[in-house]
Amino acid sequence: MTDFRLIPSVDELRRSAGAQALEREFGAEATVDALRAAAAELRAAIAGGDGACATEAAAAARIEGAAAARLREAFRRSLQPVINATGVVIHTNLGRAPLAATAIARIGEVARGYSSLEYDVERGGRGRRDVHAERLLCRVTGAEAAVVVNNNAAATLIVLAALAAGREVIVSRGELVEIGGGFRVPDVMAQSGAALREVGTTNKTRAADYAAAITEKTALILRVHPSNFRIEGFTERPRLIDLVTLGRKFNIPVAEDLGSGHLRSEWGQSGVRPHAEWGQSGVRPHSDPVGTEPAVGDTIAAGADLCCFSGDKLLGGPQAGIIVGRAALVDRVRRHPLMRALRVDKMTYAALEATLTEYAAGRAPHTIPVQRMLAATADEIRARATGVATAIGALAGWRAEVIEGTSAVGGGSAPGVTLPTSLVAVEKSGLTADALEARLRQLTPPIVARIERDRLVIDLRTVFPEQDGDLPRLLARIA
Repeated sequence: MTDFRLIPSVDELRRSAGAQALEREFGAEATVDALRAAAAELRAAIAGGDGACATEAAAAARIEGAAAARLREAFRRSLQPVINATGVVIHTNLGRAPLAATAIARIGEVARGYSSLEYDVERGGRGRRDVHAERLLCRVTGAEAAVVVNNNAAATLIVLAALAAGREVIVSRGELVEIGGGFRVPDVMAQSGAALREVGTTNKTRAADYAAAITEKTALILRVHPSNFRIEGFTERPRLIDLVTLGRKFNIPVAEDLGSGHLRSEWGQSGVRPHAEWGQSGVRPHSDPVGTEPAVGDTIAAGADLCCFSGDKLLGGPQAGIIVGRAALVDRVRRHPLMRALRVDKMTYAALEATLTEYAAGRAPHTIPVQRMLAATADEIRARATGVATAIGALAGWRAEVIEGTSAVGGGSAPGVTLPTSLVAVEKSGLTADALEARLRQLTPPIVARIERDRLVIDLRTVFPEQDGDLPRLLARIA
């Protein structure tokens, strides 16, 4: 039947319980628009010979269903939680570090009302936002002063702009790195107004190379940690303490860009015992799988004038670029006009202070998700993997077994460092590994896994233990 009279009016459609539920969820205006569009589609379908709707009730149900689908697609959030089953702990594409429970609670506490973001409660007047988190940062790094901007690229940019605009910055040729997203040290330097002075070669740079490049135009010696690659073999790189000695001789500040945000103070590359050991709490971590990464405390203890690093990598906090070091230089950064453009908001400060509190109190190995994941042993993961594999294997058409493998630190941290783990290798009848991986991404929440040797594998190192039971329930939805 091709009678357009089967199509109810929008007013009639809105009186149904289903349409009213849509209005409560998506609002009246959007729901009316969706009903009109769905009715127009049905009208066009009927004109084209579609006889699927024999009654007015059938037409109303079809319009309502099409409108609901249209609304859900229009209101679908692009940012959504996912289950990270890749085994990459600091996964940049998946939001880097998950926050600690205390940081999440603190964000809610500060964000739900007003706060002292730029208000001095003691004096009863205008305050400064750039002082938040400073005391804690100084405590856990041993620095004199600290300031926070919105990411580590911004931290590098503002340090160069504040200390070296119009003058030269000496950098080893082997440290002119590019990280994710096309971020290149020379490009950032050009934007800051500083001039690059390359020294040494790709694989070998000596302190003498830096010394030979120093002129009256030199404003800064910059050392950049090659966080996402390694140069091995016939190599040489001066110790940080050697550059500090050189800088002091010529009265030139030395800055180090560490990137990773590794706070655990070990006997690092500086060769100097740090002032602050694991947040001055006296509690040593039970393991340090990324001990090859230089620590911020070591950099400050070696005498570097400034150090910048990320908040959402090994630190395990929110996205932020953190600058610590000598008070006089940090103040120059703080006063620079770019600070207004690069500053962070109240929620970042709330999460950062809560994260740093865990370090200062010695709880971080157990409360910071990134630290827990990195410290998890292969035996601990194997026990969980066995339970998950058993549950998946009990589903009709599924096969799962536990195999040995490795996890990665990720996020441009600890390149080449692998962590032993146990993987759950999963197969589904009728689906290739690629097809299965795509189906997992279509679940709610999506499961992001990886493929090794033509098999889909799940690495529980980056899956929260409370999510273990969700995996078989979600996989059971895949036909």
